[in-house]
Amino acid sequence: MSGQSPARSAIWAAAAAIIVLALGACSSSTSTSTSASAVASIGPTGHKPTLAGAGSTFDEPFFAAAFAKYQQQHPGVTIGYSAVGSSAGIAAFSARQVDFGASDVPMTASEQAAAKGGPVTQVPVALGGEGIVYNLSLPTGARVHLTGPVLAAIYLGQITHWNDPALTALNPGLSLPAATINVVHRSDGSGTTYIFSNYLSSVDPAWAAKVGTGKTLNWPAGEGAEGNGGVATAVDRTPYSIGYIEQAYSMGLTLPFAALRNQAGTYVTPSAQTVAAAAAQKPAITPADFSIVNQPGAASYPISGYSWALVYTHQSNQATGQALVAMLDWLTHDGQASAAANGYVPLPSGIQQLAHTMLQQITGPNGNSG
Repeated sequence: MSGQSPARSAIWAAAAAIIVLALGACSSSTSTSTSASAVASIGPTGHKPTLAGAGSTFDEPFFAAAFAKYQQQHPGVTIGYSAVGSSAGIAAFSARQVDFGASDVPMTASEQAAAKGGPVTQVPVALGGEGIVYNLSLPTGARVHLTGPVLAAIYLGQITHWNDPALTALNPGLSLPAATINVVHRSDGSGTTYIFSNYLSSVDPAWAAKVGTGKTLNWPAGEGAEGNGGVATAVDRTPYSIGYIEQAYSMGLTLPFAALRNQAGTYVTPSAQTVAAAAAQKPAITPADFSIVNQPGAASYPISGYSWALVYTHQSNQATGQALVAMLDWLTHDGQASAAANGYVPLPSGIQQLAHTMLQQITGPNGNSG
């Protein structure tokens, strides 16, 4: 591709540390899928593609491990990803500062219309759950139990203390402190926030009416932190706090997940099994019908969701387009092993097939398949 703009160069600088760290942690390689290896990653002029992406922090732990492994298997391809949040990723992608974006909520029709590269193909790449983490000193084995409406009331600023009657009623036998609840939310435009607020809107009419669903919200209460990592750190450092994070961000921390009552009335925590159970309730998704929050089923975790890669349907550079399609095809098939190893749920087989079908829409500058 042509020379990098200053904005693109900044994104590459931000992504460099992710790739270096991930390469150090990744020491083995596996065979690539037939469809991915069949696509040339180096163009006829010897150009070695460099792929730049930006967006979702929800995806970052998965992408860091998967991209490192892919680069080991395909040394002719370089991948950089900057976890700047879904909204910033969509903005960078729309301005053609990166080759692909990533968002936990697909681009809207108006966002797609504003994209400078033309029609957009949106590909499901990751599946995960958002846990409700808290910082309380409780007896070993004790866990806070929550319902959606009570969680909404906390984030609306209506429940302000841990020993509020609504909380003590859900946690009999648990001595909750009289301390003020320190609410933490995202400060940046976030697909993680979209999924979280989509869930609250689906279970609490007051939340739906006063705040609603979106990547960026007018928060009634709490303090903001940037990225999933920022929220995790803030809760970890702030006594009596509560926050929402993608499940993978709890790794290495001692923060527990609250048990959340699902639609069936069962209290569940985010895990590979409970997120997979939620996804199984809605096996067919599209970029226009993608939400899997608050699904039925006794085992379903209610704050689950997919993340999406954003790709221009018509690639301006044949070699880059080929390399991008090959990488994303691998990511949504063989690369899902890195999802399972990093706190995510491998894409169901039907969603893997959906990803493959969508990638077949990608063409090069002359109308050739990417």
